[in-house]
Amino acid sequence: MNDVIHINPKDNLVTCLRPIAKGETLEFEGVKYTVTSDIPKYHKMSTAEIKKGEYAYKYGQIIGLALEDIHPGDHVHVHNISSTRGRGDDLTAERKDW
Repeated sequence: MNDVIHINPKDNLVTCLRPIAKGETLEFEGVKYTVTSDIPKYHKMSTAEIKKGEYAYKYGQIIGLALEDIHPGDHVHVHNISSTRGRGDDLTAERKDW
């Protein structure tokens, strides 16, 4: 069984298919990632540098804006991205380039 699912080449996030422990090394698509914190099953992990204010992609779609710099191997969830799905507030009103 795969540890993660990565759908689209544009994606900078993967979904973890099992709990992943801090310090584990995951290898997929020829790249190794060291996990920086515990990641619960079905949560996301970054596979790229995502700077504060940049987009997070999953399934080829923008799913949020980074609230802080995110590094490969980081757990990605509501603590470090803000959803762009269904929002209408000022945070996403500034970003209309998607």
